[in-house]
Amino acid sequence: MKALAGTGALVRLILRRDRIILPLWVAVLALLPVAIANTLADLYPAAERQSYLDIVTANPALSALYGHAYGSGLGALTAWRLGGTVLLVGQATLLTVIRHTRAEEVAGRRELLGATVVGRQAPLFAALVVAFGASLALGALVSVGLVAYGLPTTGSVAFGLSWAMFGWAFAAIAAVTAQVTESARVARGISIAVLGLCFVLRAAGDAGNKDGPSWLSWLSPFGWAQRIRPFVEERWWVFLLFLGLIAVLTFAALALSARRDLGSGLLPTRLGPAVASPWLRSPLALAWRLQRGTLLAWTAGFVVFGAILGSVGESAVEVVEDNPQLKAVAEQLGGSSGLSDAYFAAVMGLLGLVASGYAIGAALRLRSEEANGRAEPVLAAAVSRARLAASHLTFALLGPAVVLGAAGLAAGLAYGLGAGDVGQEMARVLGAALVQLPAVWVLVGVAVALFGVLPRFMAFGGWAVLAACALIE
Repeated sequence: MKALAGTGALVRLILRRDRIILPLWVAVLALLPVAIANTLADLYPAAERQSYLDIVTANPALSALYGHAYGSGLGALTAWRLGGTVLLVGQATLLTVIRHTRAEEVAGRRELLGATVVGRQAPLFAALVVAFGASLALGALVSVGLVAYGLPTTGSVAFGLSWAMFGWAFAAIAAVTAQVTESARVARGISIAVLGLCFVLRAAGDAGNKDGPSWLSWLSPFGWAQRIRPFVEERWWVFLLFLGLIAVLTFAALALSARRDLGSGLLPTRLGPAVASPWLRSPLALAWRLQRGTLLAWTAGFVVFGAILGSVGESAVEVVEDNPQLKAVAEQLGGSSGLSDAYFAAVMGLLGLVASGYAIGAALRLRSEEANGRAEPVLAAAVSRARLAASHLTFALLGPAVVLGAAGLAAGLAYGLGAGDVGQEMARVLGAALVQLPAVWVLVGVAVALFGVLPRFMAFGGWAVLAACALIE
């Protein structure tokens, strides 16, 4: 018990620090299932749901994006439509764990806590308790919301519990990665890479429908969540896979934490060269060195996602044409010039919101460099504050153009190959992607203004404005 001394106090400290962001992401994610169920109920009466299901499941790209659908009832369609949204649950829990474990060590606060009556395992255990509790609260709220909406109780409980278990699984994965490396940024990168790999495995297993390598889905928590089959024929035994993985990873993280030195990781830190490269002599080159990995990763992700959205374009138009209610909504979103225009206007608007997340993160690098003391040595040279700020703002402004342009080209190419007119469709879809840039730059401007006026609130204010835009949209 000495190793866990002070766990309760640390749990209260984490809740105090995350008193805004933790309830916010739990509440927002809890509202999504009810919103999706309500939308599907409005757009597809009971008599049309089977035909809708037949159309969307006939497209391998849609199956890769959302997974298999096991029934045409409202509850089953809601669970299918949210097959990819559960990714947000895993991302929220893994970021919470790393924020209160490895990031605390990097900042030096873990060492200060260790000087008090706090056990060696208490910080990691407290972070897991908070992440597990938030996931469980999310699952309970989802279940209650779906039952209140009128969906079957058994399926609602199974669906909410699948989200809770998914959050637990990636909290445990983050707990392990936090012991591996000495950098919080690298720990986040490894955890998010594992999250993406799990999604890819599930997508690859479901892409070919019944003829595809469905066994790949069983290697991923995404596949487990869908194989529970809520609202159809609940498979409660699948939860044992979640519990086994969570138990193994949790005990592994605690064991690794007990054996490593404070501030160190299992992977040794790679020493850099003794002399810097000549091309690193400018602030812009330094910013490129710091931000290139993030930019390349986001670009690759947008290319893949754009290709998927482009490949399902024809099926999406077919679904819209067969439903008068959805056709009216689509024409409001994209005008009456064509349903494909409406489709790409809508999906590129969503990609614009996602690209805003990258842009705000790139702008926040200004604040992190200053807060961690790395901006001061740069400013001690012949570098002005404006020049240092401009080096990072270059990526905050031009980076979204790169990622949105990559998504537009990939979507236009995929859609053009299906439509038989690559040149025209690629230019049209690329324009729909790039037209989102002014909106993205407005959010960057808000974040930068906060950096100048209220730097301590730059991160909270920037993400809060983006969250508000997403909710309104």
